[in-house]
Amino acid sequence: MTRISLALVFLLSLGFAAAAVAQDDAPAGDPYLAGLEYRMVGPYRGGRVTTVTGVPGENHTFYMGSSGGGVWRTEDAGETWRNLTDGQIGAGGIGAIAVAPSDPNVLYAGTGSACIRGNVSPGIGAYRSRDAGETWEFIGLADAGQIGRIVVHPTDADLVWAAVLGNAFAPSPERGVFRSRDGGDSWEKVLFLDESTGVVDLSMDPRNPRVLYAAAWGGAERKPWDIRSGSENGGIYKSTDGGDSWDKLGGGLPEGMVGKTGVAVSPAEPDRVFALVEHEQGGLYRSENGGASWKLINGDHMLWERPWYYMHVIPDPQNANTLWVANVFLQKSEDGGASFRPVMSGHPDYHAVWINPDDTDIMVIGDDGGAEVSLTGGKSWSTIRNQPTAELYRVTVDDQFPYRLYGAQQDNSTISVPSRLPPGMASDAEAEFQVGGCESGHIAVDPRNPDVIYAGCYGGTITRLDRRTGLTRDVIAYPQLQLAQDRGELRYRYQWNAPIRLSPHDPDVLYHTSQYVHRSTDEGHSWEEISPDLTTDDPEHQGYSGGPITRDGTGVEVYGTIFAFEESPHQAGVLWAGSDDWLVPVARDDGATGTDVTPDPMPAGATVNTIELSPHRDGKAYVAAYRYREGDRSPYAYVTTDYGASWRTISDGIPENHFVRVVREDPDREGLLYAGTEYGMYVSFDDGVSWQSLQLRAAARRAR
Repeated sequence: MTRISLALVFLLSLGFAAAAVAQDDAPAGDPYLAGLEYRMVGPYRGGRVTTVTGVPGENHTFYMGSSGGGVWRTEDAGETWRNLTDGQIGAGGIGAIAVAPSDPNVLYAGTGSACIRGNVSPGIGAYRSRDAGETWEFIGLADAGQIGRIVVHPTDADLVWAAVLGNAFAPSPERGVFRSRDGGDSWEKVLFLDESTGVVDLSMDPRNPRVLYAAAWGGAERKPWDIRSGSENGGIYKSTDGGDSWDKLGGGLPEGMVGKTGVAVSPAEPDRVFALVEHEQGGLYRSENGGASWKLINGDHMLWERPWYYMHVIPDPQNANTLWVANVFLQKSEDGGASFRPVMSGHPDYHAVWINPDDTDIMVIGDDGGAEVSLTGGKSWSTIRNQPTAELYRVTVDDQFPYRLYGAQQDNSTISVPSRLPPGMASDAEAEFQVGGCESGHIAVDPRNPDVIYAGCYGGTITRLDRRTGLTRDVIAYPQLQLAQDRGELRYRYQWNAPIRLSPHDPDVLYHTSQYVHRSTDEGHSWEEISPDLTTDDPEHQGYSGGPITRDGTGVEVYGTIFAFEESPHQAGVLWAGSDDWLVPVARDDGATGTDVTPDPMPAGATVNTIELSPHRDGKAYVAAYRYREGDRSPYAYVTTDYGASWRTISDGIPENHFVRVVREDPDREGLLYAGTEYGMYVSFDDGVSWQSLQLRAAARRAR
């Protein structure tokens, strides 16, 4: 497969906005970099949104916070969206947005979504705008990790509270409820429970802004192999003095081990409070007396399934018996929560709902497909095909001219877009198509025939698509149910994002990886294992995922797998692998024997995300790895020129906490490197000895 030299292959996964904006990160005095710019290639379809809000009195104005695309605004009820934060906020993941009720020019944004799926992007703090989002300034909470909610006082735009979950991957002291009396210039921690318990939701009594309810999520912690949720500190806390003091609420709420919880006061009847609780007796609870006593109203598990990803309850501003629950389905109750019915929109998996307090037919929702606006109370919705915020797991290109780009979008499908629109086409939507597989997998395109495409999915599934005939067939190496299984009992541990490669020497040779390297020479009709287990095979990281309350069965936490794989472009049969649990083995005899060449400087437990084999020299390889899912956000990148016998660290100059996902070498100039990190792009002109920003005027996005 032909490589392209500049950063176009990154653009699809980064989700850059179409227009360049204010901040220019090119070093002063460097006219060559200053003259570059990124070009948007698509797709124009929305990605995950976990926070939305609107502006009372401005019925067509809404804001959304994308989990990978920054803050956006529409002023025409979702017909068009405009990015407000590219070049100004140094992270793409937004967890909370709030408009000051007393001054709609004042906005607050908290980075880091608190719906912590396995690939959640860590936040970097909070920001404020005083001109309706046109400009932003950093206001602290740099170590807050994930910010779940921001609440602003109804008459004082400078008095603000933030619900801080904290570091999603390790214990941390910056958790709880934080309060600022000066618009974020300074913060005080007003509720802290312990270093493993954060706060993910806040609700204010509209009659009395001194009354606050906080939802504490105890024991919340992600690891590459697990998701934990639940502790005795979890639950609902109430303050009647603006946050100076707090009391844990009981009176019928579940006791003991409590997991993720959502809480909301009914604006129509503020003594009525709802709580959605993860617990062995979980479900929707309701209080009629400001939290003094509670009753389980509805225990239907559809209201609180996959609680680490959802748990959002939204009361109607005018009718105390009407409320919404955002989960896999958007559900509406008109009898106080006793029963619900689904409300359909353009995409499932819902995380946020805002309802106009003056006209409840006007609302905006955030889901895994983007943000959608309704002016009809949910009967119809605006499109999600106008938001270039897709989160793509990997991206590849084919050998056509003009070439096409391919990727798999989170909670959507695979997609291919042209590098440039063909003549006569007005938008990329006319030229895009799906290529099989599903949301999570790698894609490989036959270099001889770009109509033949292999695409992956979780559980080890691969499809082979022939676009000329329209025929798609499954070519999985071994049929097995992977979801919700004991991972130690699986025959093959396929990661959610398992590599698929065609040999650069013989495109009839197809590779796929679990803990083994699998090879097919007949387009997937049959497979052979050509390696032993190339991981640490640690039983402590197997078994079932999730607990102590809820197991997770999506397959994201399948661990101890080969996460990166390449065959040398110079010699057939020289195979490099990288595991998600630290190891880098190399075989130089078509897989018959292998050697562990794991870089000595690379810390144990690092996930090898990519291996880049130099197009210029055999035996030269670059490894990009990360440990952010174990609480370490340091950048790790290495190069070898002798098949891994020795390694040199090449991450010096990349900022601390900008952990590296990928390093690519220019195909025309040896030593010209591009690094994609969680927060943007870097370039090196000296084979990694030094780096400088290549963000230009683009948004800060993760590069894969």
